[in-house]
Amino acid sequence: MNKNTISHKRIVSLLVCCILFMFGLCYMMVPLYKLICKKEGINGRLSVAAVDEGMEIDYSRTIKVDFTTTLHGDLKFAFVPLQPRITIHPGERKLIYFRAENLTGKEITVQAIPSITPIEAARFLKKTECFCFTQQYFFKGQKADMPVYFFIEPEIAKDIKEVVLSYTLFDASAYAKGLHLP
Repeated sequence: MNKNTISHKRIVSLLVCCILFMFGLCYMMVPLYKLICKKEGINGRLSVAAVDEGMEIDYSRTIKVDFTTTLHGDLKFAFVPLQPRITIHPGERKLIYFRAENLTGKEITVQAIPSITPIEAARFLKKTECFCFTQQYFFKGQKADMPVYFFIEPEIAKDIKEVVLSYTLFDASAYAKGLHLP
């Protein structure tokens, strides 16, 4: 064997290792992201076990929470909060509902993605139960009231007086659990 053949084999094996590493990293990104979000309470995800049942309610402060909804693309759905605005004391738990109605004329699976503003408030608003945690299957014409059970941690900055919890509803039929795409 000459020197160039060894060098080429070394480069090829290095490239194969890099490709395998990249595929492995891509495969692990979603589970790692979910784990980090759950652990840190990012994106509103929170382990129910992490909720402090003895948390004190700060009755000296109130925060206004506005609820908004958006439909992605041309999704034919009615999607609204049943209460567009509430007030909450930090540490207090609240249950609110969003109403959704399938107007597509067919069965469909949807997924809601939350967004919280101001961004400084996002790590303090904790959802312990939310329709956004899973995909929602709707029959043709079906209506549903979907719950969000949440609280705002008392450690939230005192200058935050208003928070917006917004949901964007996406057609997730192509990604529905158990559905195999061609």
